[in-house]
Amino acid sequence: MRIIGIDPGLARVGYGIIEIANQKKILLDCGVIETGKDKKEEDRLYEIFNDLNELINRWNPTAAAVEKFFFYRSSTTISVVQARGVIMMVLASKKIHVSEYSPAQIKLTIAGSGKASKKEVLDAVMYNLKLNKPPKPDDSADALAIALTKLNEDGIN
Repeated sequence: MRIIGIDPGLARVGYGIIEIANQKKILLDCGVIETGKDKKEEDRLYEIFNDLNELINRWNPTAAAVEKFFFYRSSTTISVVQARGVIMMVLASKKIHVSEYSPAQIKLTIAGSGKASKKEVLDAVMYNLKLNKPPKPDDSADALAIALTKLNEDGIN
């Protein structure tokens, strides 16, 4: 099984790709898709579309996990929701099954508490993937936590 975890955003989309082989979790890739603030919003959304398509074509994940978005009173809310829509469209176009998780679900599954700190989640990601140093940037670590949540849901510990 190969899974892509995605932390949606307009400026930065975090991604993490994990494979299960011989009951071991293997980190294949992680990083961010960054879009420039100097670009028009539609161009930034198109960049997410293109870059995510490339990632999926390169790694061929069999499943995806995406963080659910909760509405906040922020000037960026609509932009983030639009970016998430592009992400969901790309995954649907590739016929990849998507599981969605709230931030509290991710924290509970990964760190044992729905109110876990970022550091507790990061420590759990490092432990689960047997990493010596934290994945950078934070958005990619968040995406790995989302992917690990999906693996846990599927009973792969």
